[in-house]
Amino acid sequence: MNVLIIEDEKGLADELEIFLTNYNYMCEVCFTGTAASEKIGVNLYDFILIDLGLPDYDGLELLKEAKKTNPEAVCIILTARAEVYDRVKGLDLGADDYLPKPFSLLELQSRMQAITRRKFGLKQNLVDLGGFLINLTDRTISYYNTEITTITKKEFDLVAYLILHKNRTLTRSQLSEHIWGSIINDDYDSNYIDAHIKNIRKKLNVHASPDWLETVRGLGYKIKINN
Repeated sequence: MNVLIIEDEKGLADELEIFLTNYNYMCEVCFTGTAASEKIGVNLYDFILIDLGLPDYDGLELLKEAKKTNPEAVCIILTARAEVYDRVKGLDLGADDYLPKPFSLLELQSRMQAITRRKFGLKQNLVDLGGFLINLTDRTISYYNTEITTITKKEFDLVAYLILHKNRTLTRSQLSEHIWGSIINDDYDSNYIDAHIKNIRKKLNVHASPDWLETVRGLGYKIKINN
């Protein structure tokens, strides 16, 4: 999933990028509000982390822009400001959460996961699909008690992102943008995504047929979950 980190403290920004990248997020970093405003205007993000204390921009105004141009993005305020007003104002403007500095990176990641579950209607990080148990926290796929170790990181990302959008068809371009961080040309995109889906099915078929992973002809792919 794509994350935009807007933080003028370079040390903290680098720490956030390294930490979240290790959790398989695709991260971009902006040190100024001006640079962030430009990116928000042209790119779509799953998460936007906004420092309110930017040197060149009102963080609350940037939050307004983010909610206007990226309405589906989860916005989390990072702030050293002690004033209750700023935090309340941010939540009123549509922020999904806030963390006062200094904060724990593990707490940030935990909150991001919790917000993701709520946003996509998941009660927990374990999803059972016909005997296949997908653990969104540990990033593993098992068939009953047997872990399928041949699944690569990107293959898991594909399955996890489709689960988050359960019962909704996602195009190849959408999958590419949110998992690889960019939209590539249609011909290459088609082959690339199709090849990954084919490999996933092949690895799962060793245990049982993943009938829940569906191809929607001419559109893309979806994971069907009945409950």
